[in-house]
Amino acid sequence: MMEKKILITGGTGFIGSNLALVLVQKGFSVRILDNNSRGNENRIKKIFHEIEYVNADIRDESKVLSVCQNIDCVIHLASINGTEFFYTRPDEVLEISVMGMMNLLKGCIKHNIPEFFSASSSEVYNSSSIIPTPENVPLVIPDIYNPRFSYSGGKIISELLGIHYGKKYFQRMVIFRPHNVYGPDMGREHVIPQFVLRMLSLLRKEKTLISFPIQGTGKERRAFIYISDAVAAIVKLIEKANHLEIYNIGTQEEITVRQIAEFIGQYFQRKIKIVQGKLPQGSVKRRCPDISKMIALGFIPKVSFTKGIHTVIEWYVHHEK
Repeated sequence: MMEKKILITGGTGFIGSNLALVLVQKGFSVRILDNNSRGNENRIKKIFHEIEYVNADIRDESKVLSVCQNIDCVIHLASINGTEFFYTRPDEVLEISVMGMMNLLKGCIKHNIPEFFSASSSEVYNSSSIIPTPENVPLVIPDIYNPRFSYSGGKIISELLGIHYGKKYFQRMVIFRPHNVYGPDMGREHVIPQFVLRMLSLLRKEKTLISFPIQGTGKERRAFIYISDAVAAIVKLIEKANHLEIYNIGTQEEITVRQIAEFIGQYFQRKIKIVQGKLPQGSVKRRCPDISKMIALGFIPKVSFTKGIHTVIEWYVHHEK
């Protein structure tokens, strides 16, 4: 396994860069493809001289075909993530998902790459009636007119492509669905960094009780997984995952939106008053993965939300600007 040469698409992104760091530490040869539309080369500066880095767009077929040469395994993470982008850039979200997947499949077939690990998303479940949600529930797009579902729609198409091309062309085609991965330097388009930055702004304006606005009632629930645990899960898949299988990556430690805000208030030793707001159309009230299949491979999350969020808050306090 250590002789594998791995291509990571989206390798300067949040998950991709952290995965690249670990794979290099483990002795893998790593090549990264990213155009830094949302990634950042600073995330891989520690290993920049130990990897191959190709600055290119996943939609550029000729560049993708070229970057697939002499590769043993692809880990496909390139996408436009961040809920606000689903609403504001749905056409581009879909284009990158579908064109990116097709270009990579062409590159893998042309260069006889035997293994392909494709990142999907918890968004494909939308509102499941089974919680914790196993991988075999039906995937549904509730409303094709709602731009929110551009991301989940693109991921469902990518899963279909992966499974059915996988049957014909790959020794191992594996799909994994990350659930709310968080950590330092995760971007600013997600609930935890948005809450931290909002709190920092409010601290300058309000001297006593903090009136803290949120979307929804605060009772909405998610299960978050810390970045080091998410990377460990992906490494476990590289080691042990079965061909044509789908795996949830996450934890079953559910946290409400209100609790996230309260954790942040406690960090700053300030009391907060939740100010409820309207949820964007298409938002779900609860999401939590069944991770039995990952546990069966030997994966166990190690970082509790209480520990992880403190690390994230500290990072954004020091990188507010």
